[in-house]
Amino acid sequence: MLKVIKTENEYELALEKAYLLMQKDLDLNTEQTDELDLLTLLIEHYEESHYPIAPPSPIEAIKFRLEQLGKAPSELSKILGARSRQSEILSGKRKLSLSMIRKLHEILNIPASSLIGAY
Repeated sequence: MLKVIKTENEYELALEKAYLLMQKDLDLNTEQTDELDLLTLLIEHYEESHYPIAPPSPIEAIKFRLEQLGKAPSELSKILGARSRQSEILSGKRKLSLSMIRKLHEILNIPASSLIGAY
């Protein structure tokens, strides 16, 4: 019977059980796939409360997105204007303005929530 994971030992056991289920060639809509689905939800819940991941800083988000798109950091100056802005922003010397955040969101498809964080 599955229950909410409350201890590190229960978490480890749940991970082990989920791993074993994932190694099987499970058919859809079986008790084992249902069990794996529930285990996954329980593991996620435990991890969210015990191992939270902080969101990236706006600078990290910009660098990551540029890398994902295969673009050089210099591409940022084409989006935002002057070349000095690009280096000032990526070094943290200059804060993003609202218009910059809008452009980065629209052109690079970076979530605005990632761009408004403190840094």
